[in-house]
Amino acid sequence: MKAMILAAGKGTRVRPITYTIPKPMIPIMQKPVMEFLLELLKQHGFNQIMVNVSHLANEIEGYFRDGQRFGVEIAYSFEGRIVDGELVGEAVGSAGGMRRIQDFSPFFDDTFVVLCGDALINLDLSEAVRRHREKGSIATIITKTVPLKQVPSYGVVVTTPDGRVKSFQEKPAVEDALSTEINTGIYIFEPAVFDYIPSGVPFDIGGDLMPKLVASQAPFYAIPMEFEWVDIGKVPDYWRAIQDVLTGVVNLVDIPGQEIYPGVYAGLNVKANWDKIHIEGPVYIGGMTHIEDGATIIGPSAIANNCELCSGAIVDKSVIFEYSRIGPGVRLVDKLVFGRYCVDKSGASIDMKAAALDWLITDTRQDLPLEPPVEHQAIVELLQGHVP
Repeated sequence: MKAMILAAGKGTRVRPITYTIPKPMIPIMQKPVMEFLLELLKQHGFNQIMVNVSHLANEIEGYFRDGQRFGVEIAYSFEGRIVDGELVGEAVGSAGGMRRIQDFSPFFDDTFVVLCGDALINLDLSEAVRRHREKGSIATIITKTVPLKQVPSYGVVVTTPDGRVKSFQEKPAVEDALSTEINTGIYIFEPAVFDYIPSGVPFDIGGDLMPKLVASQAPFYAIPMEFEWVDIGKVPDYWRAIQDVLTGVVNLVDIPGQEIYPGVYAGLNVKANWDKIHIEGPVYIGGMTHIEDGATIIGPSAIANNCELCSGAIVDKSVIFEYSRIGPGVRLVDKLVFGRYCVDKSGASIDMKAAALDWLITDTRQDLPLEPPVEHQAIVELLQGHVP
């Protein structure tokens, strides 16, 4: 069976992470989110998978290659061109990406599934396809019921009593919401859907194709299903996803490493005197990370590979990406550290280098002065009090 993973977006709402990592490659406990999707597709017999790529395409293609080591076949549709020797992405929209593949050669010749590449899911795809075919649908959108108070964060799908899609609401206010069924970015299509997708122009599934299907009164249905769905479309979503994985709210991901104490997991060759560190799980610490005596880690927190946490530093309910050095006395609460950026769980960020604070949070591979600057303590206080 055939499927497509949408992986061409720039991921603007997940910046600064997506400056150097495409959304499908964002790690959940050291494993790219797209890898979980491949495992799910394979589990349900979808072993021929197209992936449209654009922004940082080489990162995706270089990791997944042709899919052999994942037990599937993968091919890529690059959306963009080379300008002055550099790859420049020019995404053509989710439906436009489907059309581009089909125009190249009619790959989608039977019922196929399309998944967004930025969510963790455990949907029973086999059952979803069965229901899609049972309704005789040309297009199906998988929806999920959420509490009314959460509706303003999502695109809402409004249906007739038999499930036929009749309208949409984009992040409506609670008092205006006509439904509590939300779009999960999971679609099932028949090849006939290409009759509704023009060639050679940007075209989006949500913004263009679905309204066109409704207007044309095509057999287009929504199927509500119960499943775990963890969206990482924005930095706060990602921060929350890591928190939920560590606390067991989300059961889709196994915490890697060895459990050295209850709720404390460590990768290979972590350097630490555990009796001289204050640590409260759940915590994950990646391999070849150095935790100095006197440091504090309070969970749920995840510290990636090759990091350094200096004496007196505190990491509290935070996510630290690889090769991050957290300097002496730095206190991080509800933060995400990625390269030169320190990001609040709300998504507000500060560029440590631009703010001349990169002495405190920097790359472990970078040489540091032999002595800290005289204003070091003042900067520590500034970081603790004023980073968003």
